[in-house]
Amino acid sequence: MAGILVKCLFFFVSLCLAINLAKCIPNTKKTYIIQIDKWAKPDVFIDHVKWYSSLVKSVLPSTPEGEKTGDEEERILYSYQTAFHGVAAQLSEEEVKKLQERNGVLAVFPEIKYQLHTTRSPLFLGLDREDSSKLWADRLSDHNVIVGVLDTGIWPESPSFNDTGMTSVPAHWKGVCETGRGFEKHHCSKKIVGARVFFRGYEAASGKINERGEFKSARDQDGHGTHTAGTVAGSVVRGANLLGYAYGTARGMAPGARVAAYKVCWVGGCFSSDILSAVDQAVADGVNVLSISLGGGVSSYNRDSLSIAAFGAMEKGVFVSCSAGNGGPDPISLTNVSPWITTVGASTMDRDFPATVKLGTGKIVTGASLYKGRMNLSTQKQFPLIYLGSNSSSLMPSSLCLDGTLDKASVAGKIVICDRGISPRVQKGQVVKEAGGVGMILTNTAANGEELVADCHLLPAVAVGEREGRAIKRYASGRNATATLRFLGTKLGIRPSPVVAAFSSRGPNFLTLEILKPDMVAPGVNILAGWTGALGPSSLPIDQRRTNFNILSGTSMSCPHVSGIAALLKARHPDWSPAAIKSALMTTAYVHDNTYKSLKDASSLTPSTPYDHGAGHINPMKAVDPGLIYDIGAQDYFEFLCTQELSPSQLMVFGKFSNRTCHHSLANPGDLNYPAISAVFPEKVSVLTLHRTVTNVGSPISNYHVVVSSFKGAVVKVEPAQLNFTSKNQKLSYKVTFKTISRQKAPEFGSLIWKDGTHKVRSPIAITWLASP
Repeated sequence: MAGILVKCLFFFVSLCLAINLAKCIPNTKKTYIIQIDKWAKPDVFIDHVKWYSSLVKSVLPSTPEGEKTGDEEERILYSYQTAFHGVAAQLSEEEVKKLQERNGVLAVFPEIKYQLHTTRSPLFLGLDREDSSKLWADRLSDHNVIVGVLDTGIWPESPSFNDTGMTSVPAHWKGVCETGRGFEKHHCSKKIVGARVFFRGYEAASGKINERGEFKSARDQDGHGTHTAGTVAGSVVRGANLLGYAYGTARGMAPGARVAAYKVCWVGGCFSSDILSAVDQAVADGVNVLSISLGGGVSSYNRDSLSIAAFGAMEKGVFVSCSAGNGGPDPISLTNVSPWITTVGASTMDRDFPATVKLGTGKIVTGASLYKGRMNLSTQKQFPLIYLGSNSSSLMPSSLCLDGTLDKASVAGKIVICDRGISPRVQKGQVVKEAGGVGMILTNTAANGEELVADCHLLPAVAVGEREGRAIKRYASGRNATATLRFLGTKLGIRPSPVVAAFSSRGPNFLTLEILKPDMVAPGVNILAGWTGALGPSSLPIDQRRTNFNILSGTSMSCPHVSGIAALLKARHPDWSPAAIKSALMTTAYVHDNTYKSLKDASSLTPSTPYDHGAGHINPMKAVDPGLIYDIGAQDYFEFLCTQELSPSQLMVFGKFSNRTCHHSLANPGDLNYPAISAVFPEKVSVLTLHRTVTNVGSPISNYHVVVSSFKGAVVKVEPAQLNFTSKNQKLSYKVTFKTISRQKAPEFGSLIWKDGTHKVRSPIAITWLASP
């Protein structure tokens, strides 16, 4: 009998615990972004912030006496009032459901974690050539352009942010210099005109920031933010280099522009509520350009808080540039694909940092490295070579040189072959060093192809391509394999260049095939720019070296190139819209390398397509005078959204700020006046007509004729075939009719070019035939 009572008691207690646990789980608070219709504010509230607070308070639990708990102020992390309207708050699922039923609530977005997409470039882009001195001469108008950089903060002592010779901060600027550990008022200047931090979303998700190990201020401990800010608008610095590599004059794309640093990324990542608050604040502060080198996957337009905030920024006339992502060469790997965002992929320059591997057979393999240290290998001596993987294509922890996987007895005194992947490239070298290895050969896998990314290793190390890597591994599988490493410094005039980086994310844009993405590519491989004083160039904590500059690769590096050029264009053409600036960059981009052949894809060394390079590689010298532009206004973008099968409530997240409604002026998404043209044929459609309107920003009287590529699967007709302008800013329209003659299994690519003898206004074309599901 007693046993039965014990069992019953145990069952009863277990049931109670289960019930209480079930009650607790839905009440776990998470961060949500709540978009609110600003026009729905009741008159009883004197401002929107108080109304937002009241909405949150209305769904919070009450005390036994029927009163609210009073923690609504702690629950609200941010209030948004410029590019976006609403709040970020910590709520339970039950509270979210209640809030969605409240009048004025347009949408609720869960918090999303974003990741960073991690001096010769000005010369490579033509910004330092003698014949460009007049065109791009530093003018006072440059100083009025302010670029907001959303990143890991800024290292104000970097010589890239010297404000000597700069004029007073523009009167329109409303930003501030927030102080914190390691960052005081005097760290802002005529160059760094603002600095803010955004961490509430991060702390709500990850706990309090450890202020002993991380600056809870705008000071950059990571280096990424200093690098991107320096690339955008770094001042001229002579004698810049990384441990002797890339020696020369460093400067940002727009050295006369100002920088405002918005720190949104911390050790554990970047969170959407913080990013959204930074965009909102930056627009209110008065930035002209936003440079955002981070991404967090792709969501539908109405579920992407960064896309919605960027739409609001665009409405305020702010140009938004974002990195495409480092998910290449896989197709459909793009992020930041909204048409009002400029999506930037990465390419190489004509500069390299060669290093060689000399095998015991005498064969010499060329790779890349930025190694510079006391530990050097004699080129007159061969060292034992070892690979701890198998001959199969499958990778192993030991072949990847992951921490703790190398046997000291096996690798001591040897050069170790390590496969790329899983862990940071420089960390693999440190693992080899700690195990007693004397050097490393870092081999690409199929995902990286033949692309070589140089790193500032802590031991002698050389990166090699996949094909050469396979050959070296086969050699190492034999008996008595040996090798030595040699470092050759900096080499210019590399051919072919540019080449689309293997890591650069690729299209097509699966959200909307009719919007060709990425928009363009820009230098993003082995870029020299300013660096933090808190971290060595390898970014490893054990690295005690300190440098003013570092060399990094990623679309994080290509994005600020475009942001800086956009700042220059804004200074030259203050009346241009964000779409006009993007159009100038796209229609003047080039698609041939310095050997006069089509741009290549580094992963395969085959010609790249608009799914890889977009409109092509940026050409600032041409972009300042594009001849014609494809302009797009906020209502035009909204009309595009009206073609995306969004419900009225979903459209409201974009339309409520200006009370926009659908006029249904676009027959299909491809009719958006985009500088790129993407014709998408549904299964039973054989004829498709798209429309475009160009604005003359060149000579008042100018006559253009069209040249269009031929295609296997379709005949393309442009009407009219000539455009005759009689005044500046005159708009003329044309239509492009695609008639299928043979449906192709793969997309076809080409171009449409308007020529007037001076300008070549080029639009890439993609034609896709959809198969039945």
